[in-house]
Amino acid sequence: MTDDGVTGTLAAMGPRLRAAREQRGATLTGVSRATGISLSTLSRVETGRRKPTLEVLLRLAKAYDISLDELAGTAPAAAAGSRPSAPQRSGGDKAVLPLTRYVGGLHAHKHVLPAVDAPPTRPRQVSHDGYEWLCVLYGRLWLALGEQDLVLAAGDVAEFDTRTAHGVANAGPGGPVEYLIMFGPQGERLRPRTPAAPGRGAR
Repeated sequence: MTDDGVTGTLAAMGPRLRAAREQRGATLTGVSRATGISLSTLSRVETGRRKPTLEVLLRLAKAYDISLDELAGTAPAAAAGSRPSAPQRSGGDKAVLPLTRYVGGLHAHKHVLPAVDAPPTRPRQVSHDGYEWLCVLYGRLWLALGEQDLVLAAGDVAEFDTRTAHGVANAGPGGPVEYLIMFGPQGERLRPRTPAAPGRGAR
């Protein structure tokens, strides 16, 4: 998704946030009290005069019991007569925001792990086919990769074959952790391509 696409998505969230609140019969004052978000911020976000931060969206998604991808309008439409899909959350209220909307090949997600008040236990590990590239945007992420334990900070990148047992957790205590994942279900990998420096062409 391009930066323009992200900006457009955030700007379009106002009407969805207002609709989600009204469907639950909640007032702006009530939502403000429940989430700790100021009344003026909620009003400006709903009217499109302010772009919501990720923290604001996480609080509202939890208050309205919907996923971030539903707020962003990237959730797949339910087939006629089918039940709506469950919010994309896992244990510990981890939020997952899909950044690609197609199936197959490389796809990307943004993950947010909530803040923790105590040191976490070692992450539960899983293994499956594929290859993963992970980049931490904010906070400190505990990556348990096989027998290794790595703590990644903002800007750190890890890549690995997902057939190796792996798991992640907030390395807190502290704030939330935000990270990006590029995943190739068939083992697809990113292909770095660096153009030649100016003036270094063939002689």
